[in-house]
Amino acid sequence: MGHGGNVIDELVTDHREVEELFGKIEALPSGHKDRKLYADQATMELVRHSVAEEAYLYPAVREHITGGDALADKELQDHAKAERIMKDLEGCDAGDAEFDRLVGMLMSEIREHVADEEGNLFPRLRAACPADALDDLGDKVRQAKKTAPTRPHPAAPDKPPANKMLAPGVGMVDRMRDALTGRGKKS
Repeated sequence: MGHGGNVIDELVTDHREVEELFGKIEALPSGHKDRKLYADQATMELVRHSVAEEAYLYPAVREHITGGDALADKELQDHAKAERIMKDLEGCDAGDAEFDRLVGMLMSEIREHVADEEGNLFPRLRAACPADALDDLGDKVRQAKKTAPTRPHPAAPDKPPANKMLAPGVGMVDRMRDALTGRGKKS
């Protein structure tokens, strides 16, 4: 998280980090306790990533890309679906029967979303948006991820200005909860 570069480079690096966590989950046998650790870490990164995209990337898509409203709306639908899965996954332990099904659904949903962003949205944004604007968006996304929530909140607003106003406060509460419970840390 917080890698540097323009918005596309930043978000692609996030995608690779999440894929690495998915690989760690897949490498462990069903029921192994570390599968939950890696699922929590993936969720934390995905939520921060999604909140930053919703605050800055998708408004830029709406502004710079022809047909950007429909494209951004589709991406928001993907986020909502993934967030509901992450919310359900949050209540499961690695040994729960539902855990494997939900983590499989999440990985499938995220991999499809990443392929669409990297193959369609990012090239179109790069072509339509000036390089300095992409750099500025990268800085904004990095800043947003620092204060963003780390837990799924499916009912939270996903469009500016409400999401930009609420995310830092919710993020602070989430990070306090994570610190108190040790969520995302090896025990």
